[in-house]
Order: sequence, then C-alpha cells, then structure tokens
Amino acid sequence: MCPNFGRKKLQAMTACNGLPELCTRVFSNITQIGAHDSAFVGPLVQDNQDVSVTDQLNAGIRFLQAQSHLDALGTLSLCHTTCIEKDAGSVESYLSTIKTWLDANPHEVLTILLVNGDNVNVSMFDTAYTSSGLKSYAYTPPSSPLTLDAWPTLQELITAGTRLVAFLDAGADASIPYILDEFTYFFETPYDTTDPTFPQCTIDRPPGATADGRMYIVNHFLDVSIGGIDVPDREALNTTNAATGTGSIGAQADLCIGLYGRAPVGVLVDFFDQGDVFAAQNMLNGFS
Repeated sequence: MCPNFGRKKLQAMTACNGLPELCTRVFSNITQIGAHDSAFVGPLVQDNQDVSVTDQLNAGIRFLQAQSHLDALGTLSLCHTTCIEKDAGSVESYLSTIKTWLDANPHEVLTILLVNGDNVNVSMFDTAYTSSGLKSYAYTPPSSPLTLDAWPTLQELITAGTRLVAFLDAGADASIPYILDEFTYFFETPYDTTDPTFPQCTIDRPPGATADGRMYIVNHFLDVSIGGIDVPDREALNTTNAATGTGSIGAQADLCIGLYGRAPVGVLVDFFDQGDVFAAQNMLNGFS
C-alpha cells in the first residue's frame, strides 16, 4: 500500500481534486504538482519515482508526465530515452491503469502530458487512449486554442464527465481534437537543471515563445552529473522538494510569478513522496 503523504480524501460531493475550494476554479488557474517521468519507478539511476502510478494518484498527484518511444516490436511504450535503457511497458497499459483509477474516483480531474520521443503519428496515441477506454473521459475544447479564462472549472469538467485533459508535446493534430498540443497551451522552463538553487524561470520551450496566453510548466527536478550523464539527485530531495527555502518549489515558483504575474499550472518533480510537495501545491493555490 502507498503511505498517506498527508492528503486527506474528502467526501466526493464536497470536493474537487481533494478541496471544495477548487470546484469553482478554472483549470488554467490551479497549480498541480506533477510526477515527472511518472512511469519510471524504482531504485535505479534511470528511475524518477518511488511508487507506482496508482499510488501516485492515491497520494494526491493529479498531473502525470511520461516519456514514450517505440520498442523493438514497434509498440508505443514508456521508455526512458530508449527502450534499452528503461522500458516500463506499453502506453496502452499505462493509460488502462489510469482509467481504472478514474473509474473509482469520480470527483477527480487528471492531466496527462505524454512526450512523443520518436515523433510518431498522433493516431498511435489515439489508438492507445481508445483501447484503454480512457478516451471516454477526455476533454475536447469547444475551440482551440482556448484563452486562459475560457477553460472550464473543475466542477464543470466533473459534471460533464470529461475529467481527463490530455496533452502531447509533439505531433498533435486537429484531426484528433482531444489530444492537445502542449506548446499551443503551455511554455516550459529549462530542464536537466544541475544548479540546486534553481535560479532561472526563462522560457525554454517552445523556442521563441512569449508567455502571453499560455499556461506554464516549471521543471523543478534536480540532476547531478555522474560520469558525464545527468541523473536525478536523490540526495538533495528534501531541499529540492521543500515548500519553502533556497532551491525549493516555492522559491522557484515565486521567481516565475514575479516574471509572469501568475502561478504555474504544472510543477514537475522527481520522487514526489520526498520533501513537502503538497504543502507547496497548497501554498501556490492560496491555501494554508
């Protein structure tokens, strides 16, 4: 069983994503801690999380990011850089696990960001969403792109049964309108950071973008170089995943808020169960 990381499950009719105050907030005005490389679970240097995807969701994670590649058989799989380095199984299996969890938790809204590492046709992702059954939960905007204030509230997504917001970092196409192009809607800060103070909040992707009209994702996971290869810095997690203090989630988010005038929608972290990530999430959403 996954330990209780301090998030209390509330009665379904009184809360959206765990807090009643979030029900009337639009999607673009809520900060979510995201599990970076959520499928890569274990003790190895190429792993990024300690507990399974189901346990991540049970603990309170509502933003899942995962990296995909084609394996040797041409199956769309969750692989870390290559499927030789780390293969966590098929995208379809991953999405099926999430579908099972959503079925059992009818007042929760999830965000999924998949990385299209081999730039495959979006139809392969559509097939995985369809075969897993998760497509039935997907939100399709009435027009694209939405302005920041045009997003539905969490309660509206729950009431409509569209409790999944799905993004793809490359290859999205209007022919499959529920799979949203990440960089139409978001910009991201730099990743593979090795400076434990996280001193920057510049726009790294998409190149040449402005913040106007876009939500944003803060890549708040720290790497350390071992033999010239960047791997997650597990030793620094209590500082990196802290809510406040130098190098913390809160400190980098404050830097970003100072630049862009609003909080991030996603903050991607490694090993979310270390540190105090949900305290940071509550703080950024304006709750004690």
